Amino acid sequence: MDKNSDGAPLLDARGVVKTIRGRPVLSGVSLEVRPGEVHVLAGPNGAGKTTTMRVILGLARRDSGVVRLLGVDPEGPEARRVAGLVGYLPEDARPYGRLTGWENLYFYALVYAGGDRDRARRLAMEGARISGLPEEALARRASTYSKGMARRLLLARAVMHRPRLAVLDEPTSGLDVFSALRVRGLIRRLAGEGAGVLLSTHNLLEAQEVADRVTFISGGRTLCTCTVGEALDRFNAGNLEEAFVAAVGGGHGPG
Repeated sequence: MDKNSDGAPLLDARGVVKTIRGRPVLSGVSLEVRPGEVHVLAGPNGAGKTTTMRVILGLARRDSGVVRLLGVDPEGPEARRVAGLVGYLPEDARPYGRLTGWENLYFYALVYAGGDRDRARRLAMEGARISGLPEEALARRASTYSKGMARRLLLARAVMHRPRLAVLDEPTSGLDVFSALRVRGLIRRLAGEGAGVLLSTHNLLEAQEVADRVTFISGGRTLCTCTVGEALDRFNAGNLEEAFVAAVGGGHGPG
């Protein structure tokens, strides 16, 4: 399913190690994301997925390992040059409740546009389109939104500037089946337009639906990286849940 095997990786992380308050959280995570693919970082709660995302974005400092984000070290002096080419949706993100949906989009659009109000309005209109929220909802305060509506608004806010790489932490966590389906559709369309998408999830059946490639992570360590089909064949599994259990039980190292 890998559509862009000849494209240079948008993200390339090798042997990333991170310790927090003396406790090893990442003990050798490696993965890459290519243009036009949805790459799922999959594993149980506490596996190190969120820490991995924070490290590759330069929001947390790694202890060792190599990371190249759009060709630069996210902890280096050139990181600011590529910051506007990345979109990020944290798992615990919330819209500003006192602002309307439109005002939430426009506020961030002003940041993306460097204060250019005309460009900001165009970006916010694109965000409104991506969200799929009706005008009536966008005119309401975000505090009145359901969790699904809020997540769609936040996803649109994260990608309305058309980033080359979108990093999405548990984008469908806690959503009902209809909202989750809509969010997955947005993610697939984003990749279809050429962006790379890295998303984390502990829902391996959902990962199977959306992933071009998947990296299994457990205990802060990469177990394997492969397409969904390769994972099923490699572990003689009927689905990704079974493949992950086999990978953990088999003690497979990075692959």
